[in-house]
Amino acid sequence: MSAEPAPAGLVAGLDVLQRALDYTRGTLATITCADIDRPTPCAGWSLADLLAHMEDALDAFAEAAEGAVGLSSAAPSPLEQRVQRLEAKACGLLTSWMSARAPYVDVGGHPLPVDTVARIAALEITVHGWDVGRTTGRGGPLPEPLAAGLLPTALQVGLSDDPRFAPPVPVDVRAPAAVHVLALLGRRAT
Repeated sequence: MSAEPAPAGLVAGLDVLQRALDYTRGTLATITCADIDRPTPCAGWSLADLLAHMEDALDAFAEAAEGAVGLSSAAPSPLEQRVQRLEAKACGLLTSWMSARAPYVDVGGHPLPVDTVARIAALEITVHGWDVGRTTGRGGPLPEPLAAGLLPTALQVGLSDDPRFAPPVPVDVRAPAAVHVLALLGRRAT
């Protein structure tokens, strides 16, 4: 019996997801114990809060690779283990998505194309990776090729008026893609 081909469009989504995971694993490596209570670019969240959210999001995106995701939240892992668990879950996430076979993911009763969910995962992972690097003061900028791959999804999210995201901030139209991605999600690159 041969393996089923990946759903149409997923390969492009996996490419951007891989680059998002690589970037964010690098920023996770910048965290020290002294950083954990620092405020992040996410209004009202400390780094500990952001890491808990990231862990929950990675769990949900791994679940989505199986074709459905519930909208429940799990308790975060103990603080001293959180970064290690995030790194392990990030590695496992790509493996889960490489095995995805369903063309749609049921997200709270709303079917979304699998490629769309992979791209949303990549955007969430990347932007929160940037948040971590910004918080520690030791993260690098978003790589332009990654930002260019995320820009269409960031535009959809930024224009959705979703209250879970900060409103977009204005930027010069000639700004690099990375600046636009961050601005669409309410962040200033400088």
